[in-house]
Amino acid sequence: MSFENPGDDEVRALLSRVKRIAVVGLSPKAHRDSYRVSAYMQRHGYEIVPVYPREDEILGARVHRSLAEVPGPVDLVNVFRRADEVGAVVDEFLATDAPAIWTQYDCVDEAAALRATERGRFVVMDRCLMVEHNRLLR
Repeated sequence: MSFENPGDDEVRALLSRVKRIAVVGLSPKAHRDSYRVSAYMQRHGYEIVPVYPREDEILGARVHRSLAEVPGPVDLVNVFRRADEVGAVVDEFLATDAPAIWTQYDCVDEAAALRATERGRFVVMDRCLMVEHNRLLR
């Protein structure tokens, strides 16, 4: 069995109901993709919750060291990590109540995606959240 991303209608529905996005690997550097994508999503009304090993604040929001430390519900986990780290992030995600996870371009771990979908979670892999939001909701 191989992983297949959900279709446009399902992704559009997800993005329409998401309010709070935890961003794993959100860099404080404005030129980095994680920062640019998160700033875009923030400008479009989404609450961004940074998950990063350093810093106290990014994009005006308190930084958490892990998904487990994020207080309150999260609607979507957006991942900016190397492909070899995706599996561990998915396992951390599966220990939360977050219903959906999204990995950015080149962040692919098919086995991890299948683990998550088998547990009833919504998974989008190897796509840019900003590009898809712009394409599907603007």
